[in-house]
Amino acid sequence: MDQAILFTHKELIEKSKIGDRKMQYKLYSLYVDAMFNVSIRIVKVKEDAEDIVQDSFVSAFKNLDSFKYQSTFGSWLKRIVVNKSINYLRVKRVPLVALEEQEYWLTEPEEIEDSKLDVKRIKQGIDALPQGYQTIINLYLIEGYDHVEIGEILEISVSTSKSQYHRAKKKLIELID
Repeated sequence: MDQAILFTHKELIEKSKIGDRKMQYKLYSLYVDAMFNVSIRIVKVKEDAEDIVQDSFVSAFKNLDSFKYQSTFGSWLKRIVVNKSINYLRVKRVPLVALEEQEYWLTEPEEIEDSKLDVKRIKQGIDALPQGYQTIINLYLIEGYDHVEIGEILEISVSTSKSQYHRAKKKLIELID
């Protein structure tokens, strides 16, 4: 990754590490909206997402010394938000994913016609999916995690992540049609 990108907001981060509240607020202001969008896509309830984001920032600022510029600050913070959102669902006992380990592929995944790519219909389709499918779709397509990362986050195997993603995508295509 480009070094300049890794050190984005370095001055803010370094001053935040030593407890500068103004710099912490500036960092918070830069990232709060994006982190809220990450959490709301996972937990679906505005108030819960707001609480998770606040808790994530508190945790991030308490553990800022562990941030070593191996990734961008935004991706480090996003990981905290995703983990806290997933943990929230676990505590609420929302089933995330069926624990089936088999993968069955009879045909190649279906291509979607451009005329069917209406963003509003896709969002409605995602909202109509079961929670576990929504989680996989959001983590893979929207948040950009790969199946290894999703497996780690959800504590499932890579093959389960892949098969659940393909099932979710197939179900989403059915809902969009």
